[in-house]
Amino acid sequence: MHFESGHFRASGLQAQTYSTNDRCHGCPGNPAGHSLFITRPPPRDIGLYLAAGRVKVDDLQEVDIADLLGRDAVPARENLLEHCIKGQTVLVTGAGGSIGSELCRQILLLGPTKLLLLDHSEFNLYSIVSELEQRSSRESLSVKLLPILGSVRNHPKLLAIMKAWKVDTVYHAAAYKHVPMVEHNIAEGVINNVVGTLNTAQAALQAGVSNFVLISTDKAVRPTNVMGSTKRLAELILQALSRETAPVIFGDKANVYQVNKTRFTMVRFGNVLGSSGSVIPLFHKQIQTGGPLTVTHPKITRYFMTIPEAAQLVIQAGSMGHGGDVFVLDMGEPVKIIELAEKMIHLSGLSIRSEKNPQGDISIEFTGLRPGEKLYEELLIGDNVVATEHPMIMSATEDYLPWDVLKGRLSRLLDAVDGDDYATVRQLLRETVSGYTPEGEIVDWMHQERRSET
Repeated sequence: MHFESGHFRASGLQAQTYSTNDRCHGCPGNPAGHSLFITRPPPRDIGLYLAAGRVKVDDLQEVDIADLLGRDAVPARENLLEHCIKGQTVLVTGAGGSIGSELCRQILLLGPTKLLLLDHSEFNLYSIVSELEQRSSRESLSVKLLPILGSVRNHPKLLAIMKAWKVDTVYHAAAYKHVPMVEHNIAEGVINNVVGTLNTAQAALQAGVSNFVLISTDKAVRPTNVMGSTKRLAELILQALSRETAPVIFGDKANVYQVNKTRFTMVRFGNVLGSSGSVIPLFHKQIQTGGPLTVTHPKITRYFMTIPEAAQLVIQAGSMGHGGDVFVLDMGEPVKIIELAEKMIHLSGLSIRSEKNPQGDISIEFTGLRPGEKLYEELLIGDNVVATEHPMIMSATEDYLPWDVLKGRLSRLLDAVDGDDYATVRQLLRETVSGYTPEGEIVDWMHQERRSET
């Protein structure tokens, strides 16, 4: 603990001299038997303090995301980190996103000759490349950074990029991941997550890329939502392509065979703490405004991992694949979201307002499960899982569909998407994705609007 410009810091907890004194027992880094006094404005008055200029949003106590996880990260294996990166040309799709940007940060330090960053968001791309350029200059790194505005929906551009720079390794992080948003926008979810993966994988195959790593999700396991089913379908595409020595490219009317030199790998993990659109930034914002914290269901659980840890394990898992491998990251024990909310409140130096404690600072409200949302997530479809050389990475043997069969399903699916036929889209996803059990009616906005007109 030390003083710093009028306040002290201890393990991420920050004391300010405002009004209310609280004794903090068992705070992170606070030795047993010792008390830590934290002074801060009561959250019910935070809005008044902010308006009066007596406290800034930035002064509110920051929660260390690692403290929420409650476990230490496992040290990385250097040989696995460098295998697909050092001295090579690397492309990251979705480079401006939460996982994509962290992959870029770590790849930069692993010695590639070139790092290509592809994203459709101009602002996100500008933000990450500016950060990397500053670090590269500060640490005298010789990596050539190439920010490329573009979409994984554009197969010709993807192929041109991979051929022009002779890409060795692709990390495919571009995807829509927000479950309710995709549930309401089915066509966009299918096009981005399925067609985007198909385009990127086939471009890699055509360009002779050596390594292709798909960032997948635990929501692909027995999904109840469109997002999860599209991610499982993305996995199925790579599994099928991996087993073809010379596949016929999907959508190629000339039926051109392409010799397969690409090693396709999938890495599946749960939620990452602090990613955009996730529960941690939401809770943080709700705490800043005095609450309440909103939780969909008292029993809902999720697997969690920090963004740096997830990206590091993705890189290592991608180095171990032989082709068609589905790797699953050991996410530890599932976390109850209600307990996460409670922990964030406590780590912020606040108390929970409830029937038992009506004078508490922040309340928690239950809002009900959203469309497509599950109470529990799983990481494995079957039980066929084996250990790898890394203690936190397992290899799963999952069923797949032959490429010729899958191409037929994809063709029918895309026809249904083009025709805004969401009942057929749902049926085809059910036929193709094992365990896909959508619950409730179709809530796509376009589908509902057209039904209301009839």
